Amino acid sequence: MFNNLHKTNKITKILPGLVMCILIAYIAKFIGNYIPSIGGASLAIFIGMAVGNTFGNKEIYNHGSKFAESNLLSYSIVLLGGTLSAQTILKLGASGVGFIILQMIITITSAILIGKKLGFAENFRLLMAGGNAVCGSSAIASIAPVIDADDNDKGIAITIVNVMGTVLMLLLPLIASLIFSSGTLKTSALIGGVLQSVGQVVASGSLVNEQVKNLATIFKIVRIIFLVLVVLTFGTMKNKSSQPKHTQAASKVKIPWYVMGFFIMCSLFTVGIFSPQVANTFKLISNNFEVIALAGIGMRVNFRHLINQGVKVSLYALCIALVQVLSAITLITVLL
Repeated sequence: MFNNLHKTNKITKILPGLVMCILIAYIAKFIGNYIPSIGGASLAIFIGMAVGNTFGNKEIYNHGSKFAESNLLSYSIVLLGGTLSAQTILKLGASGVGFIILQMIITITSAILIGKKLGFAENFRLLMAGGNAVCGSSAIASIAPVIDADDNDKGIAITIVNVMGTVLMLLLPLIASLIFSSGTLKTSALIGGVLQSVGQVVASGSLVNEQVKNLATIFKIVRIIFLVLVVLTFGTMKNKSSQPKHTQAASKVKIPWYVMGFFIMCSLFTVGIFSPQVANTFKLISNNFEVIALAGIGMRVNFRHLINQGVKVSLYALCIALVQVLSAITLITVLL
C-alpha cells in the first residue's frame, strides 16, 4: 500500500514537467518539418530554453524535466545501440581511442595546474578535472567520496561544469563548421571529446546532423568507460593507501548502466538478433525520446546561473574550456 502510494506521488511529480517536454518536442518537430535545415531536435533545445527561463521556470516542472533529461535520454542511448553495428563503433579505431585518452590526460593535467595557479584547493581542482575530462556531474559525484570533497565544492563544481558545457554545446558545432567543414568524423570527435555530459553531446551533435550525433555519442561513451580509472587515480593522488575507506569507495565505482545497455544492444544487432524492421522501431522510439530529452535539457538551462558565477571560478572554467577545445582541434588534425 505504501509502495503504491509512493509510486503514485512520484508519477504525479514527474507528470507536469514531462508533459511540458512532450509538448515542446511535438511543437519542435512540427516546426522542424518546415525548417529541415534546423530540425526538430535543435528547435527542442531552443524552445525548451525559452520556456524554462520564462513561464516554465516553476518548481512543478522540475521533476519531469529532470526525468526527461536523464531517464529518457538514457533509454534513448540504449535503443540507439540496437541500431548500430560493431563496425560503426570500430570506425573510431586506434587513433580515435588514442585521441580520447590524450584529450582526457591534457584536460585533467591542465585543470589541476590552472586551478593551482588560481589558488583553488586540491579537492576542487580534482572535481573540476574529472568533471570536465569524463562525464560532468556523474564523474564529480563518483570522485567526491573518494577524495573526501565537501558538498560545497561538489555543488560549485557541478554547477560551473554544467554551465560551461551548455555554452560549449552551442559553440562547438559552429567551431566545427569553420575548422572541419562539419566533417562527420572530426566534428563528432570534437563534440564527443570535449563536452561534459551525454545530454550535451546529443544536443550539440543534433545541431549538426544525425550522423554526427550518433558518432559523437560513441566518442563520449568511450570516455565514460575510463571513469573507474580516473576515480582510482584520484584516490591514489589523495594518498588513499593510508585511508582504507578510499579504496573501498573507489572499488564501488561502476560504469553507468546505459553504457552497458548500449553495448549489449549493439552486440545483439551486430549478430543479427534484431531484424532491420525491429532496428527501425528502436530508431523511431529512440529519436522521439531524444527530442523530448532535449526539450528537458533546454528547460533546465538557467540563464541566471550563467550570469551569477563568480569571476574567479568562471575564469577557471573558461581557461579549462579553451585548453580542451584547442587541444582537441590539434589532436584531431594530427590523429584523425
